Amino acid sequence: MSDGDLVLIVEDNEKNMKLVRDILQAIGYSPLEASSGEAALAVAAETAPALVLMDIHLPDLDGAEALRRLRSDKRTAAIPVLALTAQAMQGDRERFLAAGFDGYLSKPVDVDELSMPP
Repeated sequence: MSDGDLVLIVEDNEKNMKLVRDILQAIGYSPLEASSGEAALAVAAETAPALVLMDIHLPDLDGAEALRRLRSDKRTAAIPVLALTAQAMQGDRERFLAAGFDGYLSKPVDVDELSMPP
């Protein structure tokens, strides 16, 4: 990704949203925000972000279902989606990758980890 690329943050916790938004802005990205899976689908289809950071636990659709719907829409099928979750147990990363996510970030988000390309 290059500076100024749109990154969609899908997160229902305002503190986590602010942290990720601030990090992305500090390293030159343009963050978009959605606080639910349904909102994420609409924003992604409308803006075609370069990357989606998808929380797993959302109030309407969970992150895996939102990912499935993104992949089934030709407008959003190719957008890389990283799982963004507090689940950091052994095997979680592999489980999320097997579910179709392009990568995995655990919370709390590490600035260096977020600065790396997926």
